[in-house]
Amino acid sequence: MEPKGFAIGGLFSQIERQKLSPPSVIVIGGGISGIAAARALSNASFRVTLLESRNRLGGRVHTDYSFGCPIDMGASWLHGVCNENSLAPLIRCLGLKLYRTSGDNSVLYDHDLESYALFGRDGHQVSQQLVIEVGETFERILKETVKVRDEHANDMSLQQAISIVLERHPHLRQEGLAYEVLQWYICRMEAWFAADVDTISLKNWDQEHVLTGGHGLMVQGYYPVIKALAEGLDIRLNHRVAKIIQRYNRVIVTVENGTTFVADAAIITVPLGVLKANTIKFEPELPEWKVSAISDLGVGNENKIALRFSTVFWPNVEVLGTVAPTSYACGYFLNLHKATGHPVLVYMAAGRFAYDIEKLSDEEAVKLVMAQLRKMLPDAAEPIQYLFSRWGTDPDSLGSYSCDLVGKPADLYERFCAPVDNLYFAGEAASVDHSGSVHGAYSSGIAAAEDCRRRLSLLHGISDLFQIVLREEMSTEVMVPLQISRM
Repeated sequence: MEPKGFAIGGLFSQIERQKLSPPSVIVIGGGISGIAAARALSNASFRVTLLESRNRLGGRVHTDYSFGCPIDMGASWLHGVCNENSLAPLIRCLGLKLYRTSGDNSVLYDHDLESYALFGRDGHQVSQQLVIEVGETFERILKETVKVRDEHANDMSLQQAISIVLERHPHLRQEGLAYEVLQWYICRMEAWFAADVDTISLKNWDQEHVLTGGHGLMVQGYYPVIKALAEGLDIRLNHRVAKIIQRYNRVIVTVENGTTFVADAAIITVPLGVLKANTIKFEPELPEWKVSAISDLGVGNENKIALRFSTVFWPNVEVLGTVAPTSYACGYFLNLHKATGHPVLVYMAAGRFAYDIEKLSDEEAVKLVMAQLRKMLPDAAEPIQYLFSRWGTDPDSLGSYSCDLVGKPADLYERFCAPVDNLYFAGEAASVDHSGSVHGAYSSGIAAAEDCRRRLSLLHGISDLFQIVLREEMSTEVMVPLQISRM
């Protein structure tokens, strides 16, 4: 039997070998998922290189400071203001403030009914009573669509299901101004999915696991979270990956300028839209089960036009909206002044309209949304600055976030996030329960890093006793409450 001292000595020599040659991982994509994966692996003493195609970190999390205040042109909410949210420890630790825009029971998920000022095409404000009544009717219609789903084996679009409900229950139909308000509610729902109601899956529209605690706007923007996670990592900006080769248990990654990186594994966190476009070549090609998962997942589009004004001339509500005979023609502005104190309105466009608005120049797009604003508020001033996101045509995103298309296979998300040997996949689209959210992307990155760490540790003979993962590091922090306001 070996003496105890020898066994311990052998163990320490194993640790020394680990220090000499720790496993290496390339993380592709510097959004929150990629940064979370790189952070977790770096904390576990792996050699990590993160390659990001843009000249900035964050991906579809993009806080712009050109207005003199933080404006999130991509993700801006924490969906689920509660301790169960995987980002809560980090947000608490950084002391970031949240502005709660809804409780748990909001029909439109991220805003409560009383926070709207809606206007008709004639410029007159719709009564709050009518807004609330139509909102409650919309909730009843959506509940009835669940019965339609239970009766049909095959999937259909949510629009088709709503049509069936209205045929069965004529008393739920709306006329005149009420009908236009209903279209506005549908427009808001399309914004949640970043897709049109005729493409949203009846089978899956309400299956997302929405955390409790309502929804909070990140008052200081999301960039402080990105910055904290990225600190000290080996990050290469302006490195657009062109090719990924798997050979002899190694991964060879080539970027557009021809530079090559070699590692034991890679974690791919590029947006789903980029994977769909086949801009990254794989050798050997990805297996059919993976290719079909990428193909079958939908990508939605949502854009923002942020407008900064010299003075505040609008009502003190969270959302200003225009109603119309179709959801496509409806519009709405988020009032950042109420949440942050800055004189900024953000126009939101989703689905087909989000793609159509990208066909316009910045000036044309601003003129279009200002025309909508002046229908509501004829004396609206000209903006002194503006910003326009173009997520649908941005080659580094090609869409905003994933969505469930009609008739998708049940195992789609599982196949999308499953590894292919030493290639791991992460990102919001790889989150089974929280796709389309920042915390879903973050958790997905941590999960992929943990899978990768476990496999490489096994191959390299590294004991779990000497691993430090992000989750363990976070669990030692002092619990401080989330900072939430509601003005």
